[in-house]
Amino acid sequence: MNPFASGTRLRDMIRAIRACKTAAEERAVVRKECAAIRSAVSENDNEYRHRNLAKLMFIHMLGYPTHFGQMECLKLIASAGFPEKRIGYLGLMLLLDERQEVLMLVTNSLKQDLNHTNQYIVGLALCALGNICSAEMARDLAPEVERLVQFRDPNIRKKAALCSIRIIKKVPDLAENFINPAAGLLKEKHHGVLITGLQLCIDLCTTSAEALEYFRKKCTEAVVKSLKDVANSPYAPEYDISGITDPFLHIRLLRFLRILGHGDADASDCMNDILAQVATKTESNKNAGNAILYECVETIMSIEDNSGLRVLAINILGRFLSNRDNNIRYVALNMLMRAITVDTQAVQRHRATILECVKDSDASIRKRALELVYLLVNESNVKSLTKELIEYLEVSDQDFKGDLTAKTCSIVEKFSTDKIWYIDQMLKVLSEAGSFVKDEVWHALIVVISNASNLHGYTVRSLYKAVQTSGDQESLVRVAVWCIGEYGEMLVNNAGMLGIEEPITVTESDAVDVIEIAIKRHISDLTTQAMRIKDIIVQYKGSLVLELQQRSIEFNSVIQKHQNIRSLLVEKMPVLDEATYSGRRAGSLPATISTSNGAAINLPNGVAKPSAAPLVDLLDLSSDDAPVPSSSGGDFLQDLLGVDLAPALSQLGTSQTQKSGTDVLLDLLSIGTPPAQSSPSTSDILSSSLDNKISVNTLQRLSSPSALSGQASLPAVGSPVMDLLDGFAPNPAAREDNGPAYPSIVAFETNSLKIMFNFSKAPGNPQTTIIQATFTNKSPNVYTDFIFQAAVPKFLQLHLDPASGNTLAASGDGSITQDLRVTNSQHGKKSLVMRTRISYKVNNKEVLEEGQINNFPRGL
Repeated sequence: MNPFASGTRLRDMIRAIRACKTAAEERAVVRKECAAIRSAVSENDNEYRHRNLAKLMFIHMLGYPTHFGQMECLKLIASAGFPEKRIGYLGLMLLLDERQEVLMLVTNSLKQDLNHTNQYIVGLALCALGNICSAEMARDLAPEVERLVQFRDPNIRKKAALCSIRIIKKVPDLAENFINPAAGLLKEKHHGVLITGLQLCIDLCTTSAEALEYFRKKCTEAVVKSLKDVANSPYAPEYDISGITDPFLHIRLLRFLRILGHGDADASDCMNDILAQVATKTESNKNAGNAILYECVETIMSIEDNSGLRVLAINILGRFLSNRDNNIRYVALNMLMRAITVDTQAVQRHRATILECVKDSDASIRKRALELVYLLVNESNVKSLTKELIEYLEVSDQDFKGDLTAKTCSIVEKFSTDKIWYIDQMLKVLSEAGSFVKDEVWHALIVVISNASNLHGYTVRSLYKAVQTSGDQESLVRVAVWCIGEYGEMLVNNAGMLGIEEPITVTESDAVDVIEIAIKRHISDLTTQAMRIKDIIVQYKGSLVLELQQRSIEFNSVIQKHQNIRSLLVEKMPVLDEATYSGRRAGSLPATISTSNGAAINLPNGVAKPSAAPLVDLLDLSSDDAPVPSSSGGDFLQDLLGVDLAPALSQLGTSQTQKSGTDVLLDLLSIGTPPAQSSPSTSDILSSSLDNKISVNTLQRLSSPSALSGQASLPAVGSPVMDLLDGFAPNPAAREDNGPAYPSIVAFETNSLKIMFNFSKAPGNPQTTIIQATFTNKSPNVYTDFIFQAAVPKFLQLHLDPASGNTLAASGDGSITQDLRVTNSQHGKKSLVMRTRISYKVNNKEVLEEGQINNFPRGL
């Protein structure tokens, strides 16, 4: 028989398709079969229409288009016989959905079939309507479905209830029409009808507040009675699953009771007894029983308060944690996380079992159990729980160490009872999983250590011993290097001994060796390398990493040229402000003002900054609220070096002091060219007040490698620092009136693009500067999609007006202008500075150029 002839059976076509060895052969067979079906459709072949539609459904399931057969579905539905209608409705549900306009043509046929005398045809119509019903069809056919909910045949009632759910979801306004019929279904003895009726009631309660109140008042007792009958029913083979009568009905009844009892004390009291019975008498050694118990627990936790029932429910969850099934343990942990907000004490009784789940082989259970343990921690159990977690940290999988370390550190920081316990626990964590400790965690540890003056000796000795046994942990090495640099003399002299310690013998050479070995071991870690001392400096003078090269040159300059101030530069850092650091960690710092959302730039020291506003750290290292230091060189040296130079510097004139102090710093940092003439007085003063010994402390004061962040910053920062950075500091002689004309500047220039800035002041407002930017294209190519973006530090506010265009003509034939308005809150103290980003397309290729503008005229 020709498999492509109209009227061939479906199995012949399937055989032909399965015989294909390649996708191309399959497509050829499908194309030929579809052509034969189209011919039959055009010839209006009634005899084999049902066979052709069956073939189309199979082709549709293979993923090929079959829209040309949609009308064949409607013709078969309109047929009188059941076999044709069955294929027609099946094709209707498979080939069409509610978005198809042709579906409206079948509404009349559906209405006729819903009123048909043959209950099987009625069932077909209900099934199709429940699957593809649209809002228009729901409004037209809702009365027929409502009538069929009370039909004599239970199968029709069940299908009508399911169809009603679809209708009220499509048209919530029709929900009130189904309240009474749905309430009648709750009295059903047929389990299938009762389950669908319960689901209809649940959806009605979710959709309509009126329905919820009606069921609470009229049906709560009936639902409780139904649950009691099912729970106490004798053995029934047709409903039995693992010795439990119809667990599906159990679960549906419990869900409906949960909705009725939530927020209603009377309804909750009515169901307390039956919930206690289900919770205590249901078998828990089978999965069906566990499903009922879990649903019962969820119902108990959702209805109004009953402390006895809640304790019973939490105890059931505790038993679940001992089950061998991973799914049961996981859902129990999820439910306990909700229960802990209601009854913490009851959950605390299962703490030991929850801790065992932290050590489970299943990753999802470990993670969920760890989150639950974190919620269980309080002041009374923090020490025991932390001890357990740290002990497990030693043997935990590498994949889990990150989460476990983060939670443990958070617990220690949040619930620490005293500083020595906090330091001890953090050192244990750093020794076991220092590579997984986040930067802010060991930063906070250093802040705490610096504020615990009575524990400096104990801490540095503990770190010295820890780094010898766990020197492969990066964060531990960083903290150890910092502490040895700050409190090395206490390590060498056994100073600040506590009663729990035993003296150790450490020489200065031993301390240096520990640091050098650590740096060599962590050769790839820039933050650790940056915390170094004299003997290790020189080898980094030619480093390709700018951070390391800069610090090496600065320290080498101190060692070779300025031996008279070496010892002062390595004095201990001042005690870090613990409260301020906590505020910074909590996000209390002002937000950076930026006009663009650039991608993040990863700097060599591991600090990520937005590319659109990287000037914040460079130009404004201190808070805007901090007082601005005096611009005198003596004050600047006093802040930077931590010494009181006022008595000596007062002997000099003001201008001479400023010049001399600045010159010393410029020479010391090897920045810029020293002036031709410099007073030797300052150098003599410094020489007389400083000795020439260099201590074991790391030379990290001048450029401040900032052991807390690995980020270059200057202590006691203020406006004078800007004098070292190309004159960012304000000009004391700057005029603050609105009158002067400011010269234009070339803000940015390359071989192909030039940007000019023209300046004017807003009348009566010296803080506000109006900038007119002019963009000129010097290349022979036209620039399209031209966009200019700018970012400023937080003491500035920037507003950009729309540009005059986005197409830049070639060879300077035209230009684009754009106005910028900048408000300087530190006018007279800080100068303008701006970072720019320009993007455009050349020959459909995107170009991105960035730059920094530092040459703004003084006084802006």
